[in-house]
Amino acid sequence: MPRKGPTKYDPEEGTMKRVPSNDDVSEPDQMPATPPSTSFRAQLTKYKYTQTADTANHQLAPASPMPVTKRTRATVTAAVGGVSEPSPPPKKKRKPSKYAGPAKYAHLSPLVDILEPNLICVFVGTNPGVQTAIAGHAYAHPSNHFWKLLHSSGLTNRRLKPEEDRSLPAQFCMGNTNIVDRPSKDAAELSKEETAAGTASLEAKFRKFKPEAVCIVGKGIWEAIWCYRHGKNPSKKDFKYGWQDEKHNMGKTPDDAGEELDGNGNVWKGSRVFVTTSTSGLAASLKPAEKEAIWKPFGEWVQKRRAERGFIPRPEEAQEVIDKTGET
Repeated sequence: MPRKGPTKYDPEEGTMKRVPSNDDVSEPDQMPATPPSTSFRAQLTKYKYTQTADTANHQLAPASPMPVTKRTRATVTAAVGGVSEPSPPPKKKRKPSKYAGPAKYAHLSPLVDILEPNLICVFVGTNPGVQTAIAGHAYAHPSNHFWKLLHSSGLTNRRLKPEEDRSLPAQFCMGNTNIVDRPSKDAAELSKEETAAGTASLEAKFRKFKPEAVCIVGKGIWEAIWCYRHGKNPSKKDFKYGWQDEKHNMGKTPDDAGEELDGNGNVWKGSRVFVTTSTSGLAASLKPAEKEAIWKPFGEWVQKRRAERGFIPRPEEAQEVIDKTGET
């Protein structure tokens, strides 16, 4: 039932009428209709982006790829908040040497030739290096691979020390000399005149001692010998490692009259020539395995000749020589 409020007389109609009050409450069927609720999606439409004419006509430029930069270790370290160590300075390139006269190394003594008659082979180096001259023994620089290659090729049955160099004849029937006697830092400090004179000296030594073969320790030495004989360096076709033709034998010249005999009574036709690689640590054009492959055939030949000759090592003599050189 609806609540009744206060009434008031209406003179025009002659009736009593109820006066509305604030306490009046409409019945449910008398309440105004509630407007329909709006959905969440519908509410979002008011935020919908509408493309304007300006933006429709505006074209974005294509994105350019970011340049790729190489990140150094220092950059990465800095990016993660670390403390980077300073990068090592670049290695200085070794300046090429130029001719240096004998006076520069006059304080150094040349090496003693290790020669005696009828050896199976004699090694021919360029000239003594500074450290070799100071030590007084062949191939004494730690970076030189001469003694290592002698062992790996079978020329010696163990790796000798430079201090044992003068025992080579007594132990292995081998010797050693150089194309130039005077010391220098490297071959570039020598002149062509010196290597030419050295070639003539080699021929005289081999003619005197008559070794079966000579082993040229380095392409540059053979080129110097070739240049002395032919007036020019060998061409690519002329040069090869290993055994050379008999016409290139050393110690025997066309002017020699008559036949000479070697220590075994055989006709001596000159010392056969085997050209092998340089053993210097600076000679890096060939890998160690390639150098060993070039040296190996010569080692095998020397072993064979020692067996054929019945060579017997003389250890007491060898030790005596070593002790004697150690005292000087």
